Amino acid sequence: MSTPEGFFIDWDGNVRSTTDCGGGYVCEVDVVAKYVGILGPRGALMHEATFYKDLAAIQKAGIKGLLVPGSTPWGRKDQGF
Repeated sequence: MSTPEGFFIDWDGNVRSTTDCGGGYVCEVDVVAKYVGILGPRGALMHEATFYKDLAAIQKAGIKGLLVPGSTPWGRKDQGF
């Protein structure tokens, strides 16, 4: 099963790719519902987000966030991450 290419906003307000969300997480995407479920390594739901097909859709929604690579950690050390 492949993950559709697109983007979502993580809990820190960063823009992440559905195909490289980082942190050992994987994305489950429902394109029709515009939904992204981010699952932990053991399958637990860690975060839910809106699916955006491209960066222009995020801009059109009025969202400003930094596009980060999957190597960027989720959260901070002081938050337990």
